[in-house]
Amino acid sequence: MRGGLTVATPSDTEIVMTRWFNAPRRLVWDAHTRCDLLKKWLFGWDGWELAVCEVDLTVGARYRYVWRHPEKKEMGMGGVMREIAAPERLVQTEQFDDPWYPGEALDTMVLTEQDGRTLYTLTMRFESKTGRDIALKSGMEKGMEVGFERLDKIFAAMGAGGAAGA
Repeated sequence: MRGGLTVATPSDTEIVMTRWFNAPRRLVWDAHTRCDLLKKWLFGWDGWELAVCEVDLTVGARYRYVWRHPEKKEMGMGGVMREIAAPERLVQTEQFDDPWYPGEALDTMVLTEQDGRTLYTLTMRFESKTGRDIALKSGMEKGMEVGFERLDKIFAAMGAGGAAGA
């Protein structure tokens, strides 16, 4: 755990990450589904930019992200929207152009609001234990938390606050 992000493995193929935000659910939803906001925070490591962001909030539609860094190889990923229940639940597949784990993942984001704060829960279901274990060893949660810290600053600038302890 770093900065409030918790990581759990409830099964051999799942990773569940949770984190509180001092922002209403609608704002957290928008930050995860609107390209103008995604480009400000998604993928936390310095020097990377979200150069391509295509999000169509229609069941069956594809989404696509491409990150660029001036000194590193481009990284792209995308998938298909499976379920959309704004601003509460988003289910989508995830597969990288240059796969670093086997198969694809099914990502389920659930946002629960309580007293103006939002609990973000992301469940990633992998096709195999091997895929889950590779993802766990990658340190992806560290990059996510760096991005979430940027998101806290965006929320604070909007007057919505930042990270909140559970």
